[in-house]
This record gives sequence, structure tokens and C-alpha cells, in this order.
Amino acid sequence: MVPTESILAFAAMSLLVIVIPGPSVLFVVGRALAYGRRTALETVLGNVVGCYLAVIAVAWGLGALVESSAAVFTGVKLAGAAYLVHLGVQAFRHRGDMRVTDMAAPARAQRGDLRTILDGILVGVTNPKGIVFFAAVLPQFVNHSAGHLPLQMMVLGLVPVTIGMITDTLWGLGASAARSWFARSDRRLSMVGGAGGLAMIGLGVTVAATGRAD
Repeated sequence: MVPTESILAFAAMSLLVIVIPGPSVLFVVGRALAYGRRTALETVLGNVVGCYLAVIAVAWGLGALVESSAAVFTGVKLAGAAYLVHLGVQAFRHRGDMRVTDMAAPARAQRGDLRTILDGILVGVTNPKGIVFFAAVLPQFVNHSAGHLPLQMMVLGLVPVTIGMITDTLWGLGASAARSWFARSDRRLSMVGGAGGLAMIGLGVTVAATGRAD
């Protein structure tokens, strides 16, 4: 239904946007530093689901509303920013709870798997820039003569989501490896966890302060 050349062109454009570290990358890196590899990978999974929910919303018309309404855009942006700050504060507050002996413990004991995935979903689906990007770009690559435009956009949306999943996973693995390298003492581990919390707080503030690209 979607021409191959359209998929390839959209993939190339998506790759150019995704390779530049953005909110999802910084969020995954922050979680990796604060909680480790398993939490980072679960965050990537949740963020992928959240981003695809944004694709579905765009395909069925919500993206146009966010793009055209400053009030809706601001509401979505501030909700996502507030949640990022909340997660960062929690990570920073509990940085002293991490111990080298806990590194071998399953991440489930440190943070629930479902809770971690839900965190990623919420951050992914409330990323207004992602919604606006999909709303502005997806319609340009659909085959209008073939009809079923929402379905075409949902198929095309799998392309950037897949690319993002791969690149975010690599970022998460790299950050968690650095965390493991620093985890030679409780003090340094606490400092790295605090840095992850501060990174998420900074990301939340940045998202809140970023305006529309009108």
C-alpha cells in the first residue's frame, strides 16, 4: 500500500532527525545512569510504545490538533516535562540508597518492570515534538490515491520507531556500561545515580522551556 520509495525516503529523513540526541536519548541515558542496564532497556521499550501511540494519535487526527493549538501543545509539553522532573527528583533523592552489592540484584528488586515501562510510555506519548514531527512529516509520504491514509501513516510510523529503538538501545547500553565502570565504590555509584537524576531534571526543564517551532 505504501510505496517502497516513500518508506526509504521517510527512513532517511527519520534517521537524520533521530541520530541527533534528543529527549528520548537523554531520558534513556539518565535512567541508565540512575538505575542500570535493565531499567534502561525497559525504558527504551516503554518509550517505543509511547512513540507509536503518538503515531496512532497523529494518524487519527490528534496530531493536527496539537500542532495547531498552542494551548494543547503547551498542556502536553508541561505534562511531560513535569513527569520528567518528578522522575529525576526521585532518582536524585534515592541516589544514596544504591550500593555496589546491589549491582548484582535484579532490577525488578530495585524498580518494578511494569512501572519502568509505564514511565517510558508516558514520556514517549507526551513528547510534543514527536507528535508535531509526525503530524508535519507523515502526510507527505502517504499515497493519497491509494486511500486508507491512517493505516498508511501507521505503517510508516513503524520506521522511525524502529530506528529509535535501535539507537536508544545503543545509548542505554553505553551509559549502563559507563555506570558499571564507575561502580567501584558506593560513593561513586551514588554520584553517578545523582547525575542521572540531575540529567532527567535538566531534560524536564529544557522541555518545559522549549517553545513551538512556529
